[in-house]
Amino acid sequence: MALMRPAVFLDKDGTLLDNLPYNVDPLRVTLARGARGALGALKAHGFLLVVVSNQPGVALGRFALQSLEPVERRIQELLAPGGAEIDAFYYCPHLPQGTNVRYAVRCLCRKPQPGLLRQAARDWQIDLTRSWLIGDVLDDIEAGNRASCQTVLVHTGNETAWRLGLHRQPQHLAHSLRQAARQILMPVGRAPRDPGGDGDAFDVASQA
Repeated sequence: MALMRPAVFLDKDGTLLDNLPYNVDPLRVTLARGARGALGALKAHGFLLVVVSNQPGVALGRFALQSLEPVERRIQELLAPGGAEIDAFYYCPHLPQGTNVRYAVRCLCRKPQPGLLRQAARDWQIDLTRSWLIGDVLDDIEAGNRASCQTVLVHTGNETAWRLGLHRQPQHLAHSLRQAARQILMPVGRAPRDPGGDGDAFDVASQA
């Protein structure tokens, strides 16, 4: 049996990237502050990095699913100097009220459902009970909790509804991706300095 590995699942827009709704222009892609150093530290400690993202713009006819490929390449270019490349990207293109009939369906992959995480776990032999999800809204948190991951809510103001309920309570709260990574790595000890030089040296022993 293949060795099961832990992963950190990342929401894309508003968590890994500065939030720009429906963006598929790679020139407008910007990493969240400290992302390169934070993800480099997570990867150095053996975590797979997996993006799990709802992309309702596909169902709404705003862009094709293939339009996300240049965005992926740009993300990898931005993360590469820190050794923090993403291992896999998983998207849900569905929305029941969408205008593209192919994707206007109810599914098991749209967060808060855990389908994207479970699919990644099958594909990459991920141990979900040793894994984490970082997101900026409670739908992300519910998906992570339903998949048996530990969860961190990055509270940057993107969650506005605060619809509470079963599975929607994060285990940890952070104010940045850097702080979220620090909370994940704190039991491990001291993380490496940020090799990416993005002006945000990473040290789990310090406080945000």
